[in-house]
Amino acid sequence: MNATSRPSALQGYLAALATALIWAGFMLLARVAGQHALTSWDVVALRLGTAALVLLPLSLNLPPGTWRNPRLWGLSLTGGFLFLNLVYAGLSRAPAAHGGVFLSGLQPFMITILAWWLLGARPARERLWGLLAIMLGVGCVAGPQLLGSPAGESTLGGDVLLVCASLAWATYSVMVRKWVFDVWVLTRFLAVASALVYLPIYLLWLPKNLSAAPWSMLALQAVYQGVITTIVAMLLFLRAIAILGPERTGAIVAIVPVVVGLAAVPLLGEPLTLWLIGGLVLVSGGAYLAARPLPQHQR
Repeated sequence: MNATSRPSALQGYLAALATALIWAGFMLLARVAGQHALTSWDVVALRLGTAALVLLPLSLNLPPGTWRNPRLWGLSLTGGFLFLNLVYAGLSRAPAAHGGVFLSGLQPFMITILAWWLLGARPARERLWGLLAIMLGVGCVAGPQLLGSPAGESTLGGDVLLVCASLAWATYSVMVRKWVFDVWVLTRFLAVASALVYLPIYLLWLPKNLSAAPWSMLALQAVYQGVITTIVAMLLFLRAIAILGPERTGAIVAIVPVVVGLAAVPLLGEPLTLWLIGGLVLVSGGAYLAARPLPQHQR
């Protein structure tokens, strides 16, 4: 890496790290929402409704043809509508730490496979060792389910939903790089278009429990999920992808399980089992191996 590229690379790493911390917060808050009787449908509505309300005035000057672009609609449905419904439904059924592992922990694998297949981005051998460690960490968290323990069986449905959410986000990440849309255009379109699709469905047919939660909780979810996670984190994530590429960005975001797993113990009272500790250590170490800069001769 030459001297002129270092500032740009540093910006990419900082953007990816900030994204990881914000993502950890959104998973913890999603679990808190369930403790206040909010449904996953409610949280998605708060997130998309707030983001659309903030970005709608800024979306009036989108480039001509934006609303007729099928690729943008595909990205919106994949990275917005589908991803959000899967991830919040999963977090309503599984611990926050599982969300960190199965969502962010699987990202490097899924993104690497999709980027190799769709973009021809062959991963370096050293990065594969990191991805292997992450996969072993995911296996540790999945251990109770694989062994048929009662605790594992009770979270299996949520874990499956989280894996599907991870696949949806990995697909979105790789296609963003393949199609190369402007970051600000994509952020505005995704928020508004996803709300246009989801909110009518929510208002007409989905169960609602907003009245059961205090106004302070509704405001917290709306601001954090709708502004910080949807707008700020999206801009940071897309910036990181543009600088580092989807594989390395996904690997850095894989530190989310460590943050979520440790924070969920005092904040949510979730247990830190030996299986989970092993998974967090492996995922953290794997994320470091997969994300650290490679020597020049290995690039």
